[in-house]
Amino acid sequence: MDIDTRLLRYFAAVAEEGHLSRAADRLFISQPALTKQVKQLETQLRTELFTRSRAGMSLTEAGRALAERVPDVLAAWDAAVRETRGASSRASRVLRVGFVASAANESTQAIIGTFAQRRPGWRVEMRQTDWSDPTAGLADGQVDAALLRLPFPGQAALRVEVLITEPRWVGLPTSHPLAALTEIPFRQLWDEPFIATPPESGWWREYWLASDERDGHPVKVGAIASNPDEWLTAIANGYGVSLTPEATTRFYQRPGVTYRPVSGVSPSQVGVAWAPANDDDAVRDFVRACLRHRTSAG
Repeated sequence: MDIDTRLLRYFAAVAEEGHLSRAADRLFISQPALTKQVKQLETQLRTELFTRSRAGMSLTEAGRALAERVPDVLAAWDAAVRETRGASSRASRVLRVGFVASAANESTQAIIGTFAQRRPGWRVEMRQTDWSDPTAGLADGQVDAALLRLPFPGQAALRVEVLITEPRWVGLPTSHPLAALTEIPFRQLWDEPFIATPPESGWWREYWLASDERDGHPVKVGAIASNPDEWLTAIANGYGVSLTPEATTRFYQRPGVTYRPVSGVSPSQVGVAWAPANDDDAVRDFVRACLRHRTSAG
């Protein structure tokens, strides 16, 4: 019997969380979609894996037997995938680097140039993802390393070096009354509708809404954006405001959008991240190139 490894990952998350909604948040998918996947796995195995109740999901005896085996199965499969992709990358002398928006800001080209000096004949292939995947393909082995905004979901399981620390600003419609201020206290933005990243981005979304820096004041979401173009359009159309790194003011100019520094909110960071299993010579050379161009703004 062949079973999609995705179903096993979903099963493992529900087994560990003991609750569908928490597992769905962790997996960045909707609860109905997760329920459907769990039922599909049970159908394929022809047995119930969970006992459902108002309190949550508890494993049946069959479910416990599967739960004991699944982590080793997934770990072995993930290692095989990473090694296969890594071997392909090394054979072609290509280092795959994921990023979400501005990568390492103006340092990106210098980093690539330094890596090229260390690895003559190699090429860095930059792969961009939208905001639904804050790891830019690193979590599922699509890239060898990534230049990411910190913090991000799953960061604890990866190796990370901080490269850039910079203030967070706010993007808001040019016609907004607060755009006339030189600097905006974050407290004055609490009642504004915010542009949010997709729910699949997990708590990365909450970080960019600064949910834990509002003294319990609720967040009002005015629109959802999956990439910089959607984000800029939503702001220009007056659907909301959004916290953003200072670098955005240099990389993403758009008529109708004004940027202002914000006081009373924590700074943003960029880091180079890679999986421990990907810690080979090429990745280490890329990390060294990144550290050579470490900067601090603001």
